[in-house]
Amino acid sequence: MTISDSAITVQPGAAKSSNGAIEHSREVLKRSCVVIRFAGDSGDGMQLTGDRFSSAAAAFGNDLATMPNFPAEIRAPAGTLPGVSSFQLHFADHDILTAGDQPDVLVAMNPAALKANIADLPPGGILVANSDEFTKRNLTKVGYPANPLEDGSLCAYTVHSVAMETLARGALEHTELSKKDASRSKNMFALGLLCWMYHRPTEGTERYLREKFVRRPDLAEANILAFRAGWNYGETTETFAVTYEVSPAKLDAGTYRQITGNTALAYGIVAAGQRSGLPVFLGSYPITPASDILHELSKHKAFNVTTFQAEDEISGIGAAIGAAFGGAFGVTTTSGPGISLKSEAAGLAVALELPLLIIDVQRGGPSTGLPTKTEQSDLLQAMFGRNGECPLPIVAPRSPTDCFDAALDATRIAITYRTPVILLSDGSLANGSEPWKVPAVESLPPIEPGFATAPNAPDGSGEFWPYQRDDDTLARPWAVPGTAGLEHRIGGLEKADGRGSISYDPDNHDHMVRLRQAKVDGITVPGLEVDDPDGHAELLVLGWGSTFGAIGAGCRQVRAHGLAIAQAHLRHLNPLPANLADLLHNYRTVLVPEMNLGQLALLLRSRFLIDVKSYTKVSGLPFKAEELRNVFIDALKGDLL
Repeated sequence: MTISDSAITVQPGAAKSSNGAIEHSREVLKRSCVVIRFAGDSGDGMQLTGDRFSSAAAAFGNDLATMPNFPAEIRAPAGTLPGVSSFQLHFADHDILTAGDQPDVLVAMNPAALKANIADLPPGGILVANSDEFTKRNLTKVGYPANPLEDGSLCAYTVHSVAMETLARGALEHTELSKKDASRSKNMFALGLLCWMYHRPTEGTERYLREKFVRRPDLAEANILAFRAGWNYGETTETFAVTYEVSPAKLDAGTYRQITGNTALAYGIVAAGQRSGLPVFLGSYPITPASDILHELSKHKAFNVTTFQAEDEISGIGAAIGAAFGGAFGVTTTSGPGISLKSEAAGLAVALELPLLIIDVQRGGPSTGLPTKTEQSDLLQAMFGRNGECPLPIVAPRSPTDCFDAALDATRIAITYRTPVILLSDGSLANGSEPWKVPAVESLPPIEPGFATAPNAPDGSGEFWPYQRDDDTLARPWAVPGTAGLEHRIGGLEKADGRGSISYDPDNHDHMVRLRQAKVDGITVPGLEVDDPDGHAELLVLGWGSTFGAIGAGCRQVRAHGLAIAQAHLRHLNPLPANLADLLHNYRTVLVPEMNLGQLALLLRSRFLIDVKSYTKVSGLPFKAEELRNVFIDALKGDLL
């Protein structure tokens, strides 16, 4: 994306900033968007620093998207490449779709952070480095023969070498903190400096720090002092002759907050409980990157939410199934390895035909794989990863904010059709964030549990038949245990349709298998919408899950070149939208980018007998918009194999 900068000059004077610093005459460049990456050791607080800058940008009114990236080790060796943690954010005065392909600004807190990230900084980019950490010992750890801040090797960039630890300690020298503790506030110094560079508001960060350290006001004030020191350093030093301004985006009227995908899923589950009138029960075993859903839901007992941290994955789903049998909305959360362990119990839930939400926040595999990296490699597992003919509906959100709506959608399907539903999120959605327009609760559609209240035997016997089905949805009745006259037995052995007695009859088994499949096939999902502005595109790019942003940004860039391209994105992967076959046949080429080895493409080829083209990536990182733009242009030229 090309950005044209227009410069305006602030008139000189003796006005003071909100932090008490003297404001000098400086050139201010207006930009439409900026990408900043904070990078440092895993103990340097880069995730907090990036999150606080994102919150400041959100409070200012910018549209934004974020991409945290951190090591799997709880505490990797300090100053080493495996221990580098980073947080990238993209904020703009217009609608954006990704966290950016490459940073305009790189904040490197040590040599390891510089070495791990400098290749992504384009020529002319801004590098802000914590010079205090560029010691001979730290340089040697990562293979630098000389200090890159001094040897001229970074001449392609605008380099600002700042002694952040020294300056932070200086700001705190009158406090009672030790030198070591004072040095830990260097991330707040960096945050203050960047907030000054980009004219971000400071009040929210200071309020956050006071709330975070409410029991340690000394730490709160120390971090605030370091934050202000960073701001004032930028204001008073002559090193930074230019600051930057990104105007607020034009957003629809409403109340907004920054939200991650995992938090949005948690809120969607709470909202589903409220709109259905059901108590929510979460049975979960902590696993990266899904654990935050458990953490967030545990805070909402006031909304009739019960969280149970189980001893293992099997216990988590077993408890959720038991809660569903008792008339609650059962939920279990995990990642790919946990889905493997839950598969037998998921099959039990299919046989029981009870509502259940199974959330899989996908990560790189196989086995333990890449616990903190993203991937879309569990689609075939979600489709077929159970014994027997065991169909499940699958829903996949496309963005962090869409996780809220997807959770409600999946809950509606589960309760209406009496079936477990798998929701496929991933690490990119789980940890990424963007502004979310908070909906009015009354605007959310109600979800009707429709509990059985009376005997339903069609022969008039006054008995209750647990597998007597609704004519439209094929759902069986949901009877809360203890309801007079509705005593019944369900289980994993095959049941006779209607009466629910154990049956080994071959014809009945064939009938029940086909009924369960027909129930899933008959779920009503919206038709697929295609974004084809020109109306005559020959290439359709079809995606699912978190590839939405990169695909959309890539399509925008292709259209900026005057080329026609169509985009569509699937939320419902089982069943697929009814109009999908016709749409696929409308385009000469159908291209499916996926962060796996082509799982959706495989399903589409087998289902619709179309030569779907596949573009895949399994690096643990999301697609870049420029990467996909080039792939799309090749496809339009017919060069894509």
